[in-house]
Amino acid sequence: MFDNAPHRNCPACASGGAATLAAYSPEDWNVAACEACGFVYLRNPPDYEALKEESAWEKTYEAKKATSRGSTVFSPLARRIRNGLGMYRDKTRAFGRWFNNGHVLDIGCGWGQRIQPPMTPYGIELSTSLHKISDEVMRARGGYCLFGPGAEAIGEFDPEMFDGIVMFSYLEHETQVMDVLKGANRALKPTGAVFIRVPNFGSLNRRVIGPKWCGFRYPDHVNYFTLQSLRDVAGRAGFSVELINRVTLPIDDNISVLLRKSQPL
Repeated sequence: MFDNAPHRNCPACASGGAATLAAYSPEDWNVAACEACGFVYLRNPPDYEALKEESAWEKTYEAKKATSRGSTVFSPLARRIRNGLGMYRDKTRAFGRWFNNGHVLDIGCGWGQRIQPPMTPYGIELSTSLHKISDEVMRARGGYCLFGPGAEAIGEFDPEMFDGIVMFSYLEHETQVMDVLKGANRALKPTGAVFIRVPNFGSLNRRVIGPKWCGFRYPDHVNYFTLQSLRDVAGRAGFSVELINRVTLPIDDNISVLLRKSQPL
């Protein structure tokens, strides 16, 4: 279905040269590493219309659970270390502190429950069914949710409107990585911060498990970040990067970072 789709350039540096990673490119999907900067990405992703309905993440997530697995050695170890240090995946409790309990934009907000009072929630959601739910939830709390692609919808908000922006399991889905990050820079207050959580392509689990690693989801995971490549794209968009899960990163299947403005765009 998608094997003849046009191949996109690298979402990080825009280079057209890429080497296919055959072990991670099942059926019609072409996962490749940029020959210029090393970024790993899906070259032939579905368009936004497909992601609204048949490839919406809430559908592909359930299908993925049936085919992926974690390492029986490293996954339990990572969980024990994180829990022992109080480093939980759910960062909702930290958002109030990071974002000064202000106006917070959740891109790829799902059901709209992530941003809790006294913060005022705003959202962007591409899934048709989830947008209706999240908009109702957010309007009841003083905000609202826009429907559409994150890289486009973020431009509808005023400059320097937000104390915080959340991209929780979102940026791996976004084909226009630089556009959404530059849009976040524009929409963020100088004192604000952006929280990002993405699958960790550099994790030990991925190296051990290979193609059955839990971070692979076709076709809606279109970017595969390492800490280095995440720092690179964030820097190009005018941000500095603070790593949150610095202790567990090598055996963590996700990367969690906090971005601060290093320069306005």
